[in-house]
Amino acid sequence: MGNDPSPDVMTRTAPPPDHTSHYGPHADQVVDLRLPPDRPADTLVVLVHGGFWKARYDRAHTGPLADALARAGYAVAVPEYRRVGSVGGGWPGTFDDLSVFFEALGTITTAHGLRAKRTILVGHSAGGHLALWAAARHRLPAGSPWRTQWRPDAVVSLAGCASLALTDVWSLGGQAASALLGGGVDDVPERYALADPGALLPLGVPVTLLHGTEDADVPVAMSREYAGLAEQAGDPVRLVELPGMEHFGLIDPLSAAWPHLLDALGSS
Repeated sequence: MGNDPSPDVMTRTAPPPDHTSHYGPHADQVVDLRLPPDRPADTLVVLVHGGFWKARYDRAHTGPLADALARAGYAVAVPEYRRVGSVGGGWPGTFDDLSVFFEALGTITTAHGLRAKRTILVGHSAGGHLALWAAARHRLPAGSPWRTQWRPDAVVSLAGCASLALTDVWSLGGQAASALLGGGVDDVPERYALADPGALLPLGVPVTLLHGTEDADVPVAMSREYAGLAEQAGDPVRLVELPGMEHFGLIDPLSAAWPHLLDALGSS
């Protein structure tokens, strides 16, 4: 994923989730749930992890952030999904998994007594891409198996790969977009048209983009480009640039990014 995080958010331990539920038969088709310790939650945060869609990065590194969000009063769902390098990951399995997960989410949360009034998607890095894409599925063609009329109440992208096309053109993550979709944007443009949130505007959903100016893994220019396109499409979008912040600080509740994330969730 590029530069080593500082401090140790990628390896820092966190308390285990309150529940882990399956949304499919594969070992990666699971979701961790965390609930606020002392009060019911009005808002469900779906936290989608990053790792350039690669199998060697799983949801475990989001534990500190998910735990902090739960302690801040949010119900938190952290889905796992098949990734490049695992059986069935990449195109189309990764997108199949996210779609099936969101279809099952209501049943899973209700089974654990959660009846949140609002749902906000939060995604980091490649998870930012998936969160934006999940919110854009109502823009997919009528024949797509991933199409739905469901929309979240808001999306918060943390140093997100908001444009798959730029992820490919800029060769981010060692040609990660090409590995995800089975080719570059010039090789399989029809796949990028279905999988790239930048190609599915307008979302019609409020979006906040948090991005560090010193991000060497996903340059802040990515969020700047997406924000410009979203504004042209008439979407409500807000870009918050964090001076001196690198890539992993966005998921560290001990970093200067944490109050900005809380503000984004509270104002969404």
